[in-house]
Amino acid sequence: MRKLLTLIILAASAISASAEFRWGPQIGWNMSNFYWRQPLLKSQQKSGFQAGVLGELMIPGIGFGIDIGARYAYHASTINLGDQYIWSSDGYENGNFDLHRIEVPLHLRFKWTRMDGLEQYVAPFAFVGPVFAFNVSQTKCNAIEHPLGSVGLEFGLGGEFLERIQLSASYTWGVSYDIRTVKLDNMSASSSSWNINVAYLF
Repeated sequence: MRKLLTLIILAASAISASAEFRWGPQIGWNMSNFYWRQPLLKSQQKSGFQAGVLGELMIPGIGFGIDIGARYAYHASTINLGDQYIWSSDGYENGNFDLHRIEVPLHLRFKWTRMDGLEQYVAPFAFVGPVFAFNVSQTKCNAIEHPLGSVGLEFGLGGEFLERIQLSASYTWGVSYDIRTVKLDNMSASSSSWNINVAYLF
């Protein structure tokens, strides 16, 4: 048992020593919507954006690694409060609703790097993992509130060009709720989005 633990520690040390870490700025676009637990309210998707930094830690030779980032994300939607008397009686109408968040994605990543030199020009990759979001502010609307944070699951595909530029497309599925109505306890909604991001890694 002691020998096995020693081998594991030595292997982990060797992997961490050979792992390559890079980071750089990232900017992107999203198309998001809120999905309510009950059909009393409806939302329409709108476009938003995100910007931040991305870090990538890859193990040379096998193509596996992780990426982690920190980004500001602006998510927008239209919520039809005016369609229901419970809110229209208080003067609320259908309108745009914005949610501002700080997001921390943590992905497992696989990159194809053994392509007889072609990977120096283009290398496809895939990733999956959680996104931890911290809700900073929302459109001023006393009928809707937001929790401190939420969790989503993001998975996507992309390509690395010239060993520096990364272009990716992903989908983020909201696991926990992002907003809820003040009047009704069970009226909460999670946000899901399609994302396109561009990063430049040093």
